Amino acid sequence: MQTLKQYLLLTTFSLGVISCQNSDDNAVANNVTLEFNNTFKNTAIVLGDASSVTATTNTSAEGQIHHFSELKYVISNIRLVKADGNEIPYKINDLDQGATVIDQSKPETLRYILSNIPAGEYKRIKFGLGVKKELNVLDQMRFPRFYATAGANDTQMMWEWGAGYRFTKIEGFYGTDHKQMSIHTGSTIKGSEGNFTQGVDAYRDISLDLPKIAIVDSKAPKIIVKADFDKLLTGKINTIVLVTGTGSEGNATPNIHTANQMIKFVDNLGGNGSSDISGMFSVSGVEN
Repeated sequence: MQTLKQYLLLTTFSLGVISCQNSDDNAVANNVTLEFNNTFKNTAIVLGDASSVTATTNTSAEGQIHHFSELKYVISNIRLVKADGNEIPYKINDLDQGATVIDQSKPETLRYILSNIPAGEYKRIKFGLGVKKELNVLDQMRFPRFYATAGANDTQMMWEWGAGYRFTKIEGFYGTDHKQMSIHTGSTIKGSEGNFTQGVDAYRDISLDLPKIAIVDSKAPKIIVKADFDKLLTGKINTIVLVTGTGSEGNATPNIHTANQMIKFVDNLGGNGSSDISGMFSVSGVEN
């Protein structure tokens, strides 16, 4: 009788182990969380106004002290690359479900969940800083959720003068006398209504290797993406000295009229698409 009890207990345990193994082996899809960590070098950014004593300050390679009062950027066109090289796109043609505005003032936006990612091992992540030109049209009917988020009073990620979105929006102060800094980037258009053509293309495609394999199975991994805004002025491509006024290469308020100046900030933040495909971004960790 005792032997029979032991046999039944052993059988039950074995079935439990097999059940758990099958559960893991048969995992079809799970979520992947992207966590964005905005920093100056290795220090997390704290926003503040001109008189703030708590805002995180940074010093550029040229010795300019600066800090941010507002920090937002658009992430879209997300793709995960498997260890075998296969690329898994995530709702890349749907801004409502596959794009987001990262807003340093709203902690809930710093985590973005990719749902139903196929089980597997992933070695790289790709995403767009901004919106690719095919989708960079203010289309309230097609993408009402993203349109509403980008156009909200506290977000304002739309150009006032154009038909497209802002890709980054940075407000702050620089110098010991706290001069205002306002840096907005995004693609520009040329021509008149009904005859618009692409001007400066500010969209940048980012490609980042993961420091270790992200495993999607019965567990949902987290990928920590670091955005180092020290690169804004001290980038791999350009070293920028901020000045006030218009028409200067270091103009702190680049816009449609100063697109050549704006593109210097774009290349620092998102890379130039050839020799630099990471810009200010890196993956600082993967949690499986």
